[in-house]
Amino acid sequence: MKDHLQVKLSEALKADFTLACEANHTYPSAVLREFCERYVAETGASSRPGAVAASPQKSLEIRPKPIDQSLETKSFRLGELYSGPGGVGMGAALAEVLHEGRRYCTEPVWVNDFDKDSCETWKRNVLRHYRETKGYSADCDVICGDVRAIDIDALPDVDGLMFGFPCNDFSIVGEHKGFDGEYGPLYSYGVKVLYKDHQPDWFLAENVGGITSSNEGLAFEKILADLEGAGYTLTAHKYKLEEYGVPQARHRVIIVGFRNDLNKKFEVPAPTGERVTSGQALSNIPEWSPNQERTRQSKTVEERLSFIKPGENVWNAEALPDHLKLNVPRTQLSHIYKRLDPNKPAYTVTGSGGGGTHMYHWSENRALTNRERACLQTFPLDFEFLGSKESVRKQIGMAIPVKGARLIVEAILKTYAGVTYDSVKANL
Repeated sequence: MKDHLQVKLSEALKADFTLACEANHTYPSAVLREFCERYVAETGASSRPGAVAASPQKSLEIRPKPIDQSLETKSFRLGELYSGPGGVGMGAALAEVLHEGRRYCTEPVWVNDFDKDSCETWKRNVLRHYRETKGYSADCDVICGDVRAIDIDALPDVDGLMFGFPCNDFSIVGEHKGFDGEYGPLYSYGVKVLYKDHQPDWFLAENVGGITSSNEGLAFEKILADLEGAGYTLTAHKYKLEEYGVPQARHRVIIVGFRNDLNKKFEVPAPTGERVTSGQALSNIPEWSPNQERTRQSKTVEERLSFIKPGENVWNAEALPDHLKLNVPRTQLSHIYKRLDPNKPAYTVTGSGGGGTHMYHWSENRALTNRERACLQTFPLDFEFLGSKESVRKQIGMAIPVKGARLIVEAILKTYAGVTYDSVKANL
């Protein structure tokens, strides 16, 4: 870019640009010159002082630069079970550590999920990211189907395993079946990968906070014992991801293990102190960002929401007229018809949507769009979810926030590379 080039951005464009940078975990100052050069080249915007730019098009979405192939690289070959649409996969793709002239990063070898739309979303976004920014050209086997039908022994060897095993039976919402449910035992397929002849160097396993109390705590003890018995040194911690810059109160148990012979112990990254509100996360979403279809609200729902203040729900809204109250016994689901508070992180994004559980805007009488929900889950603005609107809602709700996944994977890479970082004592 020539030194004399000057482009004045409109306030709307500047806000979009800053949000795009944040969504892709970079900073405006690091890419502003490149962005302006690309903008001028692709749109023909005037470079004279005082020129006002129009809104950017999708082709201008900020993405990290391709990696410098001249650096010595340690790339961990990854396998992933229960991948979902790519929350942890995208986090791993964005994760990178530079230390003493060497790059530590990841590359996918195989992934699995039962849901076809999730598999297609993963390929459209995570695999595309690896190919466009990291020069990844190998085939990644995306196995769409029931994990119980996979020949674990036939899977290619990997250096790292990630599995956010299904949480339905461990969630505090529902019947709390634990190991007695259909999904409870599915963690064991991750353990089977760890028991293979060539064990991965490390693994990352994730589940809901309720897993620690399921089956009177016995389920969690069994899971830890099986993972440790596979030959790994474990660190288990219940993370409050809103303490790490995720604009959502999302509490998840994450277990990281390093193979015993590596003599490495994962340390829990200290909270960053960054606090992002739902209002900040949902401001100035560009028009070109996908999955912005709105849910059609009934007149009754619109009227009910008009009496509910930010942060309130259908149960504690004092101004709610009797004819708009729910004629059902009060449940433990305090987020029914609950509006976001724009000055706080959002409450937990889930895959549900019926019965007033869509999540609702603080000032507009409507449910959030899937794009807004994806922003609360810190997916990049150009991350496109495939499938019906209902399928996309479920994909987003079941995912790990990208920002949280990236933070954990980068801490894993630092542990392997011997890089010290601020940490706190594990709480499990």
